[in-house]
Amino acid sequence: MGTLLSAQAPQEYSHLSKKTGFSLEQIEVLHKRFKQLSQDEDVLRKEHFNGIPDLACNPISAQITEAFFDQRNFCNNVAGKVDEISFEEFLLVLSHFRPPSQHLKEEDRENVRKEKLRFLFNMHDTDNDGTITLEEYRHVVEELLSHSGALGKETAKGIADAAMLEVASISVGQMRPDEFYEGITFEHFLKLLAGFEIESRMNIRFSKNTFTMCK
Repeated sequence: MGTLLSAQAPQEYSHLSKKTGFSLEQIEVLHKRFKQLSQDEDVLRKEHFNGIPDLACNPISAQITEAFFDQRNFCNNVAGKVDEISFEEFLLVLSHFRPPSQHLKEEDRENVRKEKLRFLFNMHDTDNDGTITLEEYRHVVEELLSHSGALGKETAKGIADAAMLEVASISVGQMRPDEFYEGITFEHFLKLLAGFEIESRMNIRFSKNTFTMCK
């Protein structure tokens, strides 16, 4: 998707800074990492993420990788997946992890929070139908629990089913035994995480010539 100026001129950095909120110095660090991952190509593909040690040991590494190729996370209101991404698209995805400025107005801060939560919602709404279904939720729980080695698959399914019913009761009220809960909408998701402090849990930290994603 798109092309990147090979020289990455200062004016291009300035354009990306305005679009993503990263400083020129941060963009330089991220560009070096992009080139390392892509093996000096101008695009990143999914296989390039296989060599990231911290990602390899993450139980939801597949969902994190997919998030970088999900057009919903490019801030362009377009759905669908792509096979490769440019540096600009790489930055746009990472911008969801950028800590909000301390000088933001309350309304702007709330918008940043919603953008971060929308990113998390998109990660779990894998079929892009606007809801996190029981099957999608169960898959995430199973992945997390199976990597811990503490529980079997059937136990993980039982925990996911019970948690989903609890979510349903919080989202739409008490359900009758014959009712079917279709899934969590983004509005329900916002309600469920109303008291969740997302800013400190989902951010990107820079140190010298590298960075760390926290989630």
